[in-house]
Amino acid sequence: MKRLRLWPQSLVGQIIVLVAIALFVAQAINFGLLLRERNRMTLTAQTAPGVYRIVDALDSRGEPPARLRPGRARFFRAPPIPMGEARPEIERRALAMFAEVGFPMRSVQVFEEDRPPPMRRTDSIRMRVMGDMRGEPRGGRLTMAAEYAPGKWVVTQTRAGNRAPRFGGWLAWQTLILYVIVLAPLLWVGRRLARPLGQLTRSAQQFARTGSADPVEERGPGDVRELTMAFNAMRSRIFAMLDEKDRMLGAIGHDLRTPLASLRVRAESVEDEGERVRMSQTIDEMNRMLEDILSLARAGRSSEAAQKVDIAALADAVVEDFVELGAPAEMADSERAVASVRPQQIRRALRNLIENAIVYGERAHVSVVRGDGTIRLVVADDGPGIAEDRMDEMMEPFTRLEGSRNRETGGAGLGLALVRAIMAEHGGALKLANRAGGGLEASLVLPV
Repeated sequence: MKRLRLWPQSLVGQIIVLVAIALFVAQAINFGLLLRERNRMTLTAQTAPGVYRIVDALDSRGEPPARLRPGRARFFRAPPIPMGEARPEIERRALAMFAEVGFPMRSVQVFEEDRPPPMRRTDSIRMRVMGDMRGEPRGGRLTMAAEYAPGKWVVTQTRAGNRAPRFGGWLAWQTLILYVIVLAPLLWVGRRLARPLGQLTRSAQQFARTGSADPVEERGPGDVRELTMAFNAMRSRIFAMLDEKDRMLGAIGHDLRTPLASLRVRAESVEDEGERVRMSQTIDEMNRMLEDILSLARAGRSSEAAQKVDIAALADAVVEDFVELGAPAEMADSERAVASVRPQQIRRALRNLIENAIVYGERAHVSVVRGDGTIRLVVADDGPGIAEDRMDEMMEPFTRLEGSRNRETGGAGLGLALVRAIMAEHGGALKLANRAGGGLEASLVLPV
């Protein structure tokens, strides 16, 4: 089971996530600032009426109490009896406002009751004008008492007003709209940037896998176009060098086959039969070595087209060829397994493994096993196997395991290297492992 990855791997995904996180942090800071300012304005709106009335009463405190306008403020010799919930935040705000207008108070007490104060006619008219057609009083009653001198208090009552409406939903909609406005163009730009980069990546992967690559369309932002142009130029140069290499190898092969053919003709004129046979075997070995070297050098640039093939039937045909020649090889019963391969290359890889199994392991046991998304073409032998620390080394070109597998004849050491190159061209792999009961097991792992 694959581990869930929360962080996207693509360039566009990472940009989108980073911008989304930045927008979320910015909106969180904005929310905090708005909430703070909203609370300050609400607190000021609740405090200002009482402060205004007390200041107005203190301005008129020289007049007889009977001439004080109703609903304004009253003077007392003792603080009022607390009735309701204390509002310390309004008390602090009121002290600051009194100091700002030049009326510093010794202390301020504020209490809130659920019952609203009586509404005057002017307040009812104002509420209707402001849109409240019911004309009903809102909120509770605030009682504010300010001690302006030792033992002298002035008290007034005002409406606390409604609690400020919540704006969380409004902020959520604002955030959603901001995300759409910012992320939609960013997504378009990111896709425009990622499309040529993705094509460039696929082309590079294709070249690494098969040795050929399609040219990349030069589009997108300027930097991406320059990168694509550089890749296409590099691709053209590499292909030109590979073509030159193939022509050189073809010329070398042709030039070497000509003297080898001449040597074969001269060998036929040798009267000593034993010497003639040894010379012919040496010439055949040189031809096989030359063919292996040329095949390995051209690996990854095969002109053979891939086609769907039953791997079990292909393996059975190859094993049958060895059996007809009297070689100790056998094919186990295997179910049908179809894969898209280059048949001639797979035949050659399988022949190399069977020849190794017969020469160094006495007998070849061939089978086809279907796995999870793969097909394994297995060739097992009855030989001594290979030391674990030399498994990878044996797949390198011109590497021979002298003595460990009782090798009586010398080769160029290109067989396993050529098989590995063929499997790499198919997107598969060559796996070597020692069998539990003795012998070596070589597997051609093909993707389905």
